[in-house]
Formats: sequence, C-alpha cells, structure tokens
Amino acid sequence: MHRGKGMKFVGDSRVPAERKPNIPKDYSEFPGKTEAFWPNFLLKEWLVGAVFLIGYLCLTIAHQSPLERVADPTDTGYIPLPDWYFLFLYQLLKYEFAAGPYTVLGAFIMPGLAFGALLLAPFIDRGPERKPSKRPIATGMMLLGVASIFYLTWESVVSHNWEAAAEQGKIQEEIAIDTESDAYAIYQEQGCVSCHGDTLQGGAAGKSLVDTGLSPEEIAKIAVEGQGEMPAGIFKGTDEELQTLSEFISEVTSD
Repeated sequence: MHRGKGMKFVGDSRVPAERKPNIPKDYSEFPGKTEAFWPNFLLKEWLVGAVFLIGYLCLTIAHQSPLERVADPTDTGYIPLPDWYFLFLYQLLKYEFAAGPYTVLGAFIMPGLAFGALLLAPFIDRGPERKPSKRPIATGMMLLGVASIFYLTWESVVSHNWEAAAEQGKIQEEIAIDTESDAYAIYQEQGCVSCHGDTLQGGAAGKSLVDTGLSPEEIAKIAVEGQGEMPAGIFKGTDEELQTLSEFISEVTSD
C-alpha cells in the first residue's frame, strides 16, 4: 500500500497506524439483549431473592421444627443423625478404615482430597472444549464425586433405625422423681442411669422404668437375673439396697 492511506509497514501491512482502545459497545446498542447492571439487573436479582426469602419464612412458620426431647448426656445409646447434607460423611465414618484411630483420615484427609480434586479439575483439564464428552478428566472427576456422595447418603439412610430414633426422640412428660432420695442414689451407683436415663424413661439402650406394672419382687428378680437384652449380674449391691431400689422403681408412675 502507499503511504498516507492510514497504514504503515511494520512487518505486517494489516496493522493499523493508529491503535484505538478496545472499548466495548454501550449496552444501548443491543436493545433487548443486555441491560445496565445497576439498577436494572440488581433490582431483578433482589426481587427474586425476596420472593424466595418470603417463601422460606412462610414454610418455617407453617411447619414446626422437628424437635426432640431434651438432650440427655447420660444416654449412651442415643442414635445420632446429622442433617441430610452431612449424611455421606456420617456414613463414611462408619467404616473401619475411616473410624476409630483413623477418624482423622475419614473426617479430614479423604474429604479434603476429594473436594480439593474437584477444585483443581478445571486447572488439570484445561482443554478449550465445552462439551462434557470432550472433557473426560473434569467430567469423570465430577461424576465420581456425585456418585460417591449419592451412594454414601443412600447407605446412611437405609441403615438408620428410624423407628428407634423416633422412639428415643419422642417428647415425654416430665416425671417428678426425688433425686435426693437414697433409692435414686442406689439407682445411679448401680449404673442403671446409663441405660434407663436419669428420669427412668429409658432410651435406645434400655426400656422405660415408668409404669412398669411390676411388683418390687419382680423388679428385684429382673435386676439380679436379667431380662431380654439386660444381662444377669448387673446389680452388685446388698439385699437391702435391692429392695429399696425395686420399691422405688415400682412406685414410679406418670400420674
């Protein structure tokens, strides 16, 4: 090309002599396809968020929280269950390789490596393709993570004893018990509280001792010889203590 036509030879004749800043066109040049971020776009986002927030508030008011009985730290047989989004981790901690002395492995290391791998997936598979079928590494890692979470969550749900959990969490009326009496002291010393609770209403590890309908003699026999899941020989006190304890339990009623 000739000089004076707006172009200069700098090794490539297609480079313009005057470089202009790369400024994007104003959104007004694309009617119906774009809009101003402030206030148009944000106003729509806030309106949608407000609708969902009000909806959640209405559901919270309409449906009461599934509360259980007051927590009893002496109930060692309580069956815990975390919220649904933690069920996969809860199930993972049930396996031998991720529980006991390996709890740190199951609670921190394994989940940390899994989620860390998902975070690094876009950097590991840096191909320009957008189709999942052409991004095998990133797609495979994501499918493996989702499948693992679904499987562990399902296993946690099907292996949970829902009937026992509902029974142990049932809110019951408080029963007036004389915790200062000698009989209650014997009840604690003999370890009955660990299975039957401090209010004698039982739990997952022991039956309720309220309204048993048994005589003191029958209760004393069970305390010595055992019954069902309760083995024999748990009571190790004297005959006088056994009589005091059995009379105390037989008199405990919900009336």
